Amino acid sequence: MDLRPRKRQIQTISGFTQAEVEKMENLLIESREQVCDSEVCKKLAKTFTRSKGRAGKPIAKWTEVQAWFQNRLVCYPSKDNSAEANQKLPDYTEGCTLNKANESSHIPKGQKDPQLSDLEFEARSSKDGAWYDIDTFITHRFLNSEEPEALVRFVGFGLGEDEWVNVRKAVRERSVALENSECNKVQVGDLILCFQEGKDEEKYLEAQVIEIQKKLHDIRGCRCLFVIRYTGDDTEETIRLRRMCVRPSILGRP
Repeated sequence: MDLRPRKRQIQTISGFTQAEVEKMENLLIESREQVCDSEVCKKLAKTFTRSKGRAGKPIAKWTEVQAWFQNRLVCYPSKDNSAEANQKLPDYTEGCTLNKANESSHIPKGQKDPQLSDLEFEARSSKDGAWYDIDTFITHRFLNSEEPEALVRFVGFGLGEDEWVNVRKAVRERSVALENSECNKVQVGDLILCFQEGKDEEKYLEAQVIEIQKKLHDIRGCRCLFVIRYTGDDTEETIRLRRMCVRPSILGRP
């Protein structure tokens, strides 16, 4: 039982094109000490503005270039700082079990623990509120509030789409699809993910099942109807099982 591939519309940070992001990433790796210098950022912004790839788009502002570098420097800590941070960070592998109370789970630290090799994770993007499969946990940090955050890379996306997410609130074990014969496991009140496919994007949004209309199955499979209410805006929709992914705990129901 597997989810359909999750894709997002490619929207680069601060309006930068993919080529511009790649150029800045290369500069960051080559000369991290100078990338935030105002003259370097002004020169780079001018180059972007004059490039063919930005034809018809707003000019690139040097302050946006500088802000981009400052943000990414957090993702590339120095070796000394990185070692010190790793000493202070707790080992999350011991607590990487689904919290039934809030449907959240902790992430593994560093390399995957053998006991977790069969686990996969998903995270909620702050950009659109949708949930996406996690490909890699790049690094993690603590905010002043002592809330842990992880820098994640989503499946199918490059480093330009890496995103910091709250570990406790926006990371959990990956949702799964149900077979046609398992539709009876879904109950009113369950939180599920609903697949939405638009012209330029595909995403999974969280919703709650508010009504179930049982139907006879046929050669096409499950024909039951599920009335759901999206948690983001309270809009309602009637869907079939094929558009639904559920929390792993639902699989254990008789």
